[in-house]
Amino acid sequence: MISKVLRLAGAAALSLSAMAGAAQAGGFALREQSAIGLGNSFAGSAAGGSGLASMFWNPATMADFAGLQSSVSLFAIAPYSQITPSAGTNATVGFFGGTPGPTGDMAQDAALPASYSTWQVADKVWIGLALNTPFGLVTQNPFNWAGQVYGRTSRVTSINATPSVAVQVTDWLSLGAGVQIMSFKVRLTQGLAVANNAPSAELKGDDTALGFTAGATIKPMAGTEIGIGYRSRVSPKLDGTLATPFSTTAIVSDVTLPDQVTIGLRQKVTNDITLLAGWEWTHWGLFSRFPVLAQNTGATATTLVFDYRDSWFASLGAEYAWSKDLTFRAGLGFEKSPIKNDTRTVRLPDSDRTWTSIGMSYKWNDNLSFDASYAHLFAKSGTITVPSPLPFAATTKSHVDLFAIGLTYRWDDPRKAVPVVRPPLVTKG
Repeated sequence: MISKVLRLAGAAALSLSAMAGAAQAGGFALREQSAIGLGNSFAGSAAGGSGLASMFWNPATMADFAGLQSSVSLFAIAPYSQITPSAGTNATVGFFGGTPGPTGDMAQDAALPASYSTWQVADKVWIGLALNTPFGLVTQNPFNWAGQVYGRTSRVTSINATPSVAVQVTDWLSLGAGVQIMSFKVRLTQGLAVANNAPSAELKGDDTALGFTAGATIKPMAGTEIGIGYRSRVSPKLDGTLATPFSTTAIVSDVTLPDQVTIGLRQKVTNDITLLAGWEWTHWGLFSRFPVLAQNTGATATTLVFDYRDSWFASLGAEYAWSKDLTFRAGLGFEKSPIKNDTRTVRLPDSDRTWTSIGMSYKWNDNLSFDASYAHLFAKSGTITVPSPLPFAATTKSHVDLFAIGLTYRWDDPRKAVPVVRPPLVTKG
Protein backbone atom coordinates (compact mmCIF):
# COMPACT_ATOMS: atom_id res chain seq x y z
CA MET A 1 0.00 0.00 0.00
CA ILE A 2 2.85 2.39 0.77
CA SER A 3 4.35 1.84 -2.68
CA LYS A 4 0.97 2.69 -4.24
CA VAL A 5 0.85 5.93 -2.27
CA LEU A 6 4.39 6.81 -3.38
CA ARG A 7 3.55 6.11 -7.01
CA LEU A 8 0.44 8.30 -6.75
CA ALA A 9 2.48 11.08 -5.15
CA GLY A 10 5.14 10.77 -7.85
CA ALA A 11 2.55 11.01 -10.62
CA ALA A 12 1.14 14.14 -9.02
CA ALA A 13 4.63 15.66 -8.79
CA LEU A 14 5.22 15.07 -12.51
CA SER A 15 1.88 16.69 -13.28
CA LEU A 16 2.77 19.68 -11.14
CA SER A 17 6.00 20.20 -13.04
CA ALA A 18 4.20 19.95 -16.39
CA MET A 19 1.22 22.23 -15.79
CA ALA A 20 1.24 25.97 -15.23
CA GLY A 21 -0.69 27.72 -12.51
CA ALA A 22 -2.77 30.86 -12.86
CA ALA A 23 -3.08 33.10 -9.85
CA GLN A 24 -6.60 32.84 -8.43
CA ALA A 25 -6.09 34.04 -4.88
CA GLY A 26 -4.88 37.44 -3.72
CA GLY A 27 -1.71 38.46 -5.55
CA PHE A 28 -0.29 35.39 -7.27
CA ALA A 29 -1.15 32.89 -4.52
CA LEU A 30 -3.15 29.80 -5.47
CA ARG A 31 -6.07 28.75 -3.30
CA GLU A 32 -7.00 25.89 -5.65
CA GLN A 33 -5.89 22.98 -3.47
CA SER A 34 -9.06 20.89 -2.98
CA ALA A 35 -12.01 19.92 -5.17
CA ILE A 36 -14.07 19.56 -1.99
CA GLY A 37 -12.99 22.96 -0.68
CA LEU A 38 -13.83 24.74 -3.94
CA GLY A 39 -17.46 23.67 -3.58
CA ASN A 40 -17.86 25.60 -0.32
CA SER A 41 -15.56 28.52 -1.30
CA PHE A 42 -12.92 27.03 1.02
CA ALA A 43 -14.97 27.84 4.11
CA GLY A 44 -13.80 25.91 7.16
CA SER A 45 -10.69 24.60 5.41
CA ALA A 46 -8.57 24.93 8.57
CA ALA A 47 -11.18 22.81 10.40
CA GLY A 48 -11.30 19.93 7.91
CA GLY A 49 -13.84 21.49 5.53
CA SER A 50 -11.68 20.75 2.47
CA GLY A 51 -11.29 17.05 3.15
CA LEU A 52 -7.82 15.52 3.18
CA ALA A 53 -6.44 18.67 1.49
CA SER A 54 -7.24 20.64 4.66
CA MET A 55 -3.69 19.75 5.72
CA PHE A 56 -2.52 22.46 3.28
CA TRP A 57 -3.96 25.10 5.63
CA ASN A 58 -3.66 23.18 8.91
CA PRO A 59 -1.64 19.95 9.29
CA ALA A 60 -3.50 19.09 12.52
CA THR A 61 -6.59 18.19 10.44
CA MET A 62 -4.85 14.94 9.46
CA ALA A 63 -6.11 13.60 12.80
CA ASP A 64 -9.65 13.67 11.34
CA PHE A 65 -8.87 10.90 8.82
CA ALA A 66 -8.38 7.31 9.90
CA GLY A 67 -6.11 4.75 8.30
CA LEU A 68 -4.14 5.27 5.08
CA GLN A 69 -5.77 7.67 2.61
CA SER A 70 -4.87 9.65 -0.52
CA SER A 71 -6.65 12.48 -2.29
CA VAL A 72 -6.05 13.96 -5.73
CA SER A 73 -7.68 17.11 -7.17
CA LEU A 74 -7.44 18.51 -10.69
CA PHE A 75 -8.47 22.09 -11.46
CA ALA A 76 -9.30 23.69 -14.80
CA ILE A 77 -8.73 27.43 -14.37
CA ALA A 78 -10.26 29.77 -16.95
CA PRO A 79 -9.46 33.38 -16.07
CA TYR A 80 -10.30 36.41 -18.21
CA SER A 81 -8.42 39.67 -17.81
CA GLN A 82 -8.21 42.60 -20.23
CA ILE A 83 -6.23 45.83 -20.05
CA THR A 84 -7.49 48.84 -22.01
CA PRO A 85 -4.87 51.62 -22.26
CA SER A 86 -6.15 55.16 -22.00
CA ALA A 87 -5.77 57.35 -25.08
CA GLY A 88 -3.16 60.07 -25.05
CA THR A 89 -0.62 58.64 -22.60
CA ASN A 90 3.00 59.16 -23.63
CA ALA A 91 3.54 55.41 -23.86
CA THR A 92 1.06 55.24 -26.73
CA VAL A 93 2.15 58.25 -28.80
CA GLY A 94 3.50 57.07 -32.17
CA PHE A 95 2.47 53.53 -31.29
CA PHE A 96 -1.19 53.42 -32.09
CA GLY A 97 -1.27 57.03 -33.23
CA GLY A 98 -2.68 58.02 -29.87
CA THR A 99 -5.56 55.54 -30.18
CA PRO A 100 -4.50 52.50 -28.14
CA GLY A 101 -6.40 49.25 -28.26
CA PRO A 102 -7.16 46.69 -25.52
CA THR A 103 -4.94 43.68 -24.94
CA GLY A 104 -7.70 41.12 -25.30
CA ASP A 105 -7.58 38.27 -22.80
CA MET A 106 -4.03 38.37 -21.37
CA ALA A 107 -4.68 35.76 -18.66
CA GLN A 108 -3.74 32.20 -19.56
CA ASP A 109 -5.95 29.15 -18.94
CA ALA A 110 -4.31 26.44 -16.83
CA ALA A 111 -4.69 22.96 -15.38
CA LEU A 112 -3.54 22.54 -11.80
CA PRO A 113 -3.24 19.26 -9.83
CA ALA A 114 -2.74 18.72 -6.09
CA SER A 115 -2.12 15.53 -4.11
CA TYR A 116 -2.37 14.65 -0.41
CA SER A 117 -1.74 11.43 1.54
CA THR A 118 -2.08 10.68 5.25
CA TRP A 119 -1.21 7.58 7.24
CA GLN A 120 -2.38 6.90 10.77
CA VAL A 121 0.73 5.08 11.97
CA ALA A 122 -0.55 4.69 15.54
CA ASP A 123 -3.67 5.30 17.57
CA LYS A 124 -2.96 9.02 17.99
CA VAL A 125 -0.19 9.73 15.45
CA TRP A 126 -0.43 10.60 11.72
CA ILE A 127 2.16 11.35 9.05
CA GLY A 128 1.36 12.93 5.68
CA LEU A 129 2.71 14.29 2.43
CA ALA A 130 1.29 17.14 0.34
CA LEU A 131 2.35 17.93 -3.23
CA ASN A 132 0.92 21.16 -4.61
CA THR A 133 1.47 24.61 -6.10
CA PRO A 134 0.97 27.45 -3.58
CA PHE A 135 2.08 30.26 -5.95
CA GLY A 136 1.67 30.65 -9.69
CA LEU A 137 1.11 33.22 -12.40
CA VAL A 138 0.94 33.14 -16.19
CA THR A 139 0.00 36.30 -18.11
CA GLN A 140 0.85 37.27 -21.68
CA ASN A 141 0.23 40.67 -23.16
CA PRO A 142 0.56 41.24 -26.93
CA PHE A 143 4.17 41.53 -28.11
CA ASN A 144 3.43 44.94 -29.63
CA TRP A 145 1.17 46.95 -27.36
CA ALA A 146 1.01 50.29 -25.60
CA GLY A 147 2.37 49.04 -22.27
CA GLN A 148 5.10 46.73 -23.54
CA VAL A 149 7.89 48.64 -21.72
CA TYR A 150 6.18 47.62 -18.46
CA GLY A 151 5.46 43.99 -19.28
CA ARG A 152 5.01 41.48 -22.07
CA THR A 153 4.99 38.06 -20.41
CA SER A 154 5.05 36.98 -16.76
CA ARG A 155 5.48 33.45 -15.47
CA VAL A 156 5.82 32.42 -11.83
CA THR A 157 5.76 28.72 -10.90
CA SER A 158 6.25 26.82 -7.66
CA ILE A 159 6.14 23.21 -6.57
CA ASN A 160 5.81 22.34 -2.87
CA ALA A 161 6.46 19.05 -1.11
CA THR A 162 5.32 19.21 2.52
CA PRO A 163 5.90 16.18 4.80
CA SER A 164 3.87 16.61 7.99
CA VAL A 165 3.03 14.97 11.32
CA ALA A 166 -0.05 15.30 13.56
CA VAL A 167 -0.71 14.11 17.10
CA GLN A 168 -4.03 13.80 18.90
CA VAL A 169 -3.05 15.18 22.30
CA THR A 170 -6.46 14.72 23.94
CA ASP A 171 -9.96 13.83 22.80
CA TRP A 172 -10.54 17.52 21.99
CA LEU A 173 -7.09 18.78 20.90
CA SER A 174 -4.84 17.84 17.97
CA LEU A 175 -1.57 19.47 16.92
CA GLY A 176 0.33 19.29 13.64
CA ALA A 177 3.44 20.61 11.89
CA GLY A 178 5.19 20.20 8.55
CA VAL A 179 8.21 21.30 6.49
CA GLN A 180 7.71 23.16 3.20
CA ILE A 181 10.22 22.34 0.48
CA MET A 182 9.58 24.78 -2.36
CA SER A 183 10.97 24.98 -5.88
CA PHE A 184 10.33 28.52 -7.15
CA LYS A 185 10.91 29.94 -10.64
CA VAL A 186 10.34 33.35 -12.23
CA ARG A 187 10.49 34.57 -15.85
CA LEU A 188 9.58 38.16 -16.78
CA THR A 189 9.91 39.95 -20.13
CA GLN A 190 9.28 43.52 -21.24
CA GLY A 191 9.99 45.71 -24.24
CA LEU A 192 13.12 47.85 -24.33
CA ALA A 193 11.32 50.63 -26.24
CA VAL A 194 7.84 51.80 -27.25
CA ALA A 195 8.42 51.17 -30.96
CA ASN A 196 6.86 48.25 -32.82
CA ASN A 197 8.89 45.03 -32.64
CA ALA A 198 11.23 46.49 -30.04
CA PRO A 199 13.49 43.79 -28.54
CA SER A 200 12.78 42.39 -25.09
CA ALA A 201 14.64 42.26 -21.81
CA GLU A 202 14.25 38.95 -19.99
CA LEU A 203 14.76 38.25 -16.29
CA LYS A 204 14.95 34.63 -15.15
CA GLY A 205 15.71 33.14 -11.74
CA ASP A 206 15.00 30.12 -9.57
CA ASP A 207 15.79 28.61 -6.18
CA THR A 208 14.73 25.91 -3.71
CA ALA A 209 13.77 27.28 -0.29
CA LEU A 210 12.35 26.00 2.99
CA GLY A 211 9.49 26.99 5.25
CA PHE A 212 7.11 25.30 7.67
CA THR A 213 3.45 24.80 8.53
CA ALA A 214 1.81 24.39 11.94
CA GLY A 215 -1.69 24.20 13.34
CA ALA A 216 -4.19 22.97 15.89
CA THR A 217 -7.77 21.72 15.93
CA ILE A 218 -10.11 21.99 18.89
CA LYS A 219 -13.34 20.03 19.35
CA PRO A 220 -15.06 21.62 22.35
CA MET A 221 -18.26 19.59 21.88
CA ALA A 222 -19.76 16.94 19.64
CA GLY A 223 -20.26 18.26 16.10
CA THR A 224 -17.99 21.29 16.50
CA GLU A 225 -14.45 21.68 15.18
CA ILE A 226 -12.33 24.83 15.27
CA GLY A 227 -9.01 24.96 13.46
CA ILE A 228 -6.17 27.44 13.17
CA GLY A 229 -3.28 26.98 10.77
CA TYR A 230 -0.10 28.84 9.91
CA ARG A 231 2.02 28.72 6.75
CA SER A 232 5.37 30.43 7.19
CA ARG A 233 7.01 32.87 4.84
CA VAL A 234 9.44 31.36 2.34
CA SER A 235 12.47 33.32 1.12
CA PRO A 236 13.94 32.03 -2.14
CA LYS A 237 17.22 33.56 -3.33
CA LEU A 238 16.68 33.84 -7.07
CA ASP A 239 19.76 32.91 -9.07
CA GLY A 240 19.52 33.66 -12.79
CA THR A 241 20.16 36.12 -15.60
CA LEU A 242 19.04 39.49 -16.89
CA ALA A 243 19.38 39.36 -20.68
CA THR A 244 18.91 41.72 -23.62
CA PRO A 245 19.99 41.30 -27.24
CA PHE A 246 23.11 43.30 -26.29
CA SER A 247 24.28 41.67 -23.02
CA THR A 248 23.59 39.01 -20.41
CA THR A 249 24.24 39.59 -16.72
CA ALA A 250 24.23 36.95 -13.99
CA ILE A 251 21.95 38.23 -11.23
CA VAL A 252 20.72 37.33 -7.76
CA SER A 253 17.71 38.63 -5.82
CA ASP A 254 16.34 37.84 -2.36
CA VAL A 255 12.55 37.52 -2.49
CA THR A 256 10.18 37.02 0.45
CA LEU A 257 6.88 35.18 -0.11
CA PRO A 258 4.18 35.91 2.49
CA ASP A 259 3.19 33.92 5.53
CA GLN A 260 -0.48 33.15 6.21
CA VAL A 261 -2.89 32.51 9.07
CA THR A 262 -6.16 30.62 8.48
CA ILE A 263 -9.00 30.10 10.96
CA GLY A 264 -11.85 27.69 10.28
CA LEU A 265 -15.09 26.49 11.88
CA ARG A 266 -17.08 23.38 11.05
CA GLN A 267 -20.42 23.02 12.86
CA LYS A 268 -22.80 20.09 12.45
CA VAL A 269 -26.34 21.46 12.83
CA THR A 270 -28.30 18.26 12.14
CA ASN A 271 -27.35 14.81 10.92
CA ASP A 272 -27.73 16.14 7.37
CA ILE A 273 -26.56 19.78 7.54
CA THR A 274 -23.09 21.15 8.34
CA LEU A 275 -22.21 24.85 8.33
CA LEU A 276 -18.69 26.14 7.67
CA ALA A 277 -16.89 29.46 8.06
CA GLY A 278 -13.36 30.61 7.36
CA TRP A 279 -11.10 33.63 7.60
CA GLU A 280 -7.60 33.97 6.18
CA TRP A 281 -4.96 36.68 6.57
CA THR A 282 -1.96 36.85 4.24
CA HIS A 283 1.10 38.94 5.03
CA TRP A 284 1.49 40.37 1.54
CA GLY A 285 2.99 43.54 3.03
CA LEU A 286 6.30 41.63 2.99
CA PHE A 287 6.16 41.56 -0.80
CA SER A 288 7.45 45.05 -1.40
CA ARG A 289 10.67 45.93 -3.30
CA PHE A 290 13.47 43.51 -4.16
CA PRO A 291 16.78 44.74 -5.62
CA VAL A 292 18.20 42.60 -8.43
CA LEU A 293 21.99 42.55 -8.05
CA ALA A 294 24.67 41.74 -10.61
CA GLN A 295 26.59 38.75 -9.26
CA ASN A 296 30.02 39.92 -10.43
CA THR A 297 29.85 43.49 -9.06
CA GLY A 298 27.04 43.57 -6.51
CA ALA A 299 25.60 46.62 -8.25
CA THR A 300 21.83 46.99 -8.54
CA ALA A 301 20.82 46.01 -12.09
CA THR A 302 17.13 46.76 -11.52
CA THR A 303 14.53 46.62 -8.76
CA LEU A 304 11.36 44.54 -8.71
CA VAL A 305 8.67 46.87 -7.35
CA PHE A 306 5.37 45.49 -6.01
CA ASP A 307 4.42 47.43 -2.82
CA TYR A 308 1.62 45.01 -1.91
CA ARG A 309 -0.49 45.38 1.23
CA ASP A 310 -1.70 42.69 3.65
CA SER A 311 -4.87 40.98 2.42
CA TRP A 312 -7.69 38.83 3.79
CA PHE A 313 -10.31 36.35 2.61
CA ALA A 314 -13.56 35.39 4.35
CA SER A 315 -16.11 32.75 3.33
CA LEU A 316 -19.22 30.89 4.45
CA GLY A 317 -20.35 27.47 3.27
CA ALA A 318 -22.82 24.68 3.88
CA GLU A 319 -23.02 20.94 3.21
CA TYR A 320 -26.19 18.87 2.87
CA ALA A 321 -26.08 15.08 3.03
CA TRP A 322 -28.77 14.10 0.56
CA SER A 323 -28.13 10.46 1.42
CA LYS A 324 -25.39 8.42 3.05
CA ASP A 325 -23.53 8.43 -0.30
CA LEU A 326 -24.34 11.83 -1.85
CA THR A 327 -23.45 15.25 -0.41
CA PHE A 328 -24.10 18.70 -1.89
CA ARG A 329 -22.30 21.89 -0.89
CA ALA A 330 -22.24 25.61 -1.67
CA GLY A 331 -20.25 28.64 -0.59
CA LEU A 332 -19.83 32.39 -0.78
CA GLY A 333 -16.65 34.37 -0.14
CA PHE A 334 -15.02 37.78 -0.45
CA GLU A 335 -11.34 38.47 -1.03
CA LYS A 336 -9.55 41.75 -0.40
CA SER A 337 -6.74 42.05 -2.92
CA PRO A 338 -3.22 43.00 -1.81
CA ILE A 339 -3.04 45.24 -4.91
CA LYS A 340 -4.35 48.81 -4.88
CA ASN A 341 -5.04 51.15 -7.79
CA ASP A 342 -1.67 52.87 -7.34
CA THR A 343 0.27 49.55 -7.22
CA ARG A 344 -1.56 47.60 -9.94
CA THR A 345 0.68 46.68 -12.89
CA VAL A 346 0.25 45.29 -16.39
CA ARG A 347 1.70 41.95 -15.21
CA LEU A 348 -1.08 41.20 -12.71
CA PRO A 349 -4.21 43.42 -12.83
CA ASP A 350 -5.60 41.82 -9.65
CA SER A 351 -8.50 43.37 -7.69
CA ASP A 352 -11.06 42.59 -4.98
CA ARG A 353 -13.25 39.64 -5.90
CA THR A 354 -16.40 37.82 -4.76
CA TRP A 355 -16.50 34.01 -4.79
CA THR A 356 -19.62 31.90 -5.51
CA SER A 357 -19.41 28.11 -5.67
CA ILE A 358 -21.28 24.79 -5.70
CA GLY A 359 -20.11 21.20 -5.45
CA MET A 360 -20.94 17.61 -4.68
CA SER A 361 -19.33 14.38 -3.43
CA TYR A 362 -20.35 10.81 -4.17
CA LYS A 363 -19.22 7.87 -2.04
CA TRP A 364 -18.73 4.93 -4.42
CA ASN A 365 -17.95 2.48 -1.64
CA ASP A 366 -16.26 2.42 1.76
CA ASN A 367 -12.87 3.10 0.17
CA LEU A 368 -13.53 5.41 -2.80
CA SER A 369 -15.31 8.75 -3.22
CA PHE A 370 -15.51 11.31 -6.04
CA ASP A 371 -15.83 15.11 -5.93
CA ALA A 372 -16.81 17.80 -8.44
CA SER A 373 -17.09 21.59 -7.97
CA TYR A 374 -17.53 24.83 -9.86
CA ALA A 375 -16.90 28.45 -8.84
CA HIS A 376 -17.26 31.83 -10.50
CA LEU A 377 -15.24 34.81 -9.29
CA PHE A 378 -16.61 38.31 -9.85
CA ALA A 379 -13.64 40.70 -9.90
CA LYS A 380 -13.88 44.45 -9.39
CA SER A 381 -12.75 46.66 -12.28
CA GLY A 382 -9.53 48.55 -11.66
CA THR A 383 -7.11 51.13 -13.00
CA ILE A 384 -3.38 51.15 -13.76
CA THR A 385 -1.39 54.36 -13.40
CA VAL A 386 2.37 54.50 -14.03
CA PRO A 387 3.65 58.10 -13.75
CA SER A 388 7.24 57.45 -14.94
CA PRO A 389 9.54 56.96 -16.74
CA LEU A 390 6.94 56.75 -19.51
CA PRO A 391 3.49 57.77 -18.23
CA PHE A 392 0.93 55.04 -18.78
CA ALA A 393 -2.73 54.71 -17.77
CA ALA A 394 -5.30 51.98 -18.35
CA THR A 395 -8.44 50.31 -17.03
CA THR A 396 -8.87 46.61 -16.26
CA LYS A 397 -11.70 44.12 -16.08
CA SER A 398 -11.54 40.47 -15.03
CA HIS A 399 -13.50 37.39 -14.03
CA VAL A 400 -12.64 33.74 -13.40
CA ASP A 401 -14.30 30.35 -13.87
CA LEU A 402 -12.97 27.37 -11.89
CA PHE A 403 -13.81 23.70 -12.38
CA ALA A 404 -12.48 20.87 -10.22
CA ILE A 405 -12.74 17.10 -9.96
CA GLY A 406 -11.19 14.91 -7.30
CA LEU A 407 -11.11 11.53 -5.71
CA THR A 408 -10.21 10.18 -2.29
CA TYR A 409 -9.15 6.59 -1.75
CA ARG A 410 -8.58 4.69 1.48
CA TRP A 411 -5.89 2.06 0.94
CA ASP A 412 -6.45 0.00 4.09
CA ASP A 413 -9.59 -1.83 5.22
CA PRO A 414 -11.91 0.61 7.06
CA ARG A 415 -13.39 -2.32 8.97
CA LYS A 416 -10.08 -3.05 10.68
CA ALA A 417 -8.99 -0.99 13.64
CA VAL A 418 -5.78 1.02 13.48
CA PRO A 419 -3.10 -0.60 15.68
CA VAL A 420 -2.68 1.05 19.04
CA VAL A 421 0.89 1.69 20.17
CA ARG A 422 1.24 1.00 23.88
CA PRO A 423 4.22 1.94 26.07
CA PRO A 424 6.37 -1.05 27.09
CA LEU A 425 5.71 -2.72 30.41
CA VAL A 426 8.21 -1.90 33.11
CA THR A 427 8.92 -4.64 35.63
CA LYS A 428 10.57 -4.12 38.94
CA GLY A 429 13.88 -5.96 39.25
